[in-house]
Amino acid sequence: MLFQSSIGKKVVMSVTGLVWVGYLVMHMYGNLKVFNGAEAFNHYAESLRSFGAPLLGHGHFLMAFRIVFLVSILLHVWAAVSLMRMAVRARPQRYETYRIVNANYAAITMRWGGAVIAAFLIYHLAHFTWGARFLAPEFVRGAPYQNLVMGFQNPLHAILYLLALVTVGLHLYHGSWSLFQTMGWRTAKYDRPIRSLTAVLSLLIVLGFAVVPVAVLAGWVA
Repeated sequence: MLFQSSIGKKVVMSVTGLVWVGYLVMHMYGNLKVFNGAEAFNHYAESLRSFGAPLLGHGHFLMAFRIVFLVSILLHVWAAVSLMRMAVRARPQRYETYRIVNANYAAITMRWGGAVIAAFLIYHLAHFTWGARFLAPEFVRGAPYQNLVMGFQNPLHAILYLLALVTVGLHLYHGSWSLFQTMGWRTAKYDRPIRSLTAVLSLLIVLGFAVVPVAVLAGWVA
């Protein structure tokens, strides 16, 4: 079967990675609405729950979206772990001399970077979506603008968020570049432009997210 082969699992990683990239772009765009003020940001957050009405019930679109994203993450992790196990079985003994050849920092850190991102995702949801009291004692359900601002006014939360973004950027850069390779879209002729494109995409997403906590800490958003 396709999904039992390494190519099939790489295709799963690529497709689910695209879902993740699309989510990041949409989430970043939504976050930037914080610069339009509390009313605009709160209206945007509520519109995610009412999207598709009256055909869809309140919150149905958001629930479906979260399910698709969750399934994509689980499949992405499954494919990554499966490929890692296949690599270990193919080379059960470690090399006597280990050298990094034709690799960059993003590629080397993909495995632990994925684990860091998974841990951060749980922390982020607990902080801004679930309103865990030990992380956000000031959390008020139904007040997304207030929760965002008060959350990032805590320097510890803001710094953790920014550090996680660095990991996301590295993961996104290498993952996007690998997608072109997996799908057969990368050639030696276009290798440099593809690397540049993925680097710019990763940087824009990271900066788009990072500007929000920086603005809150600087007092530009309050």
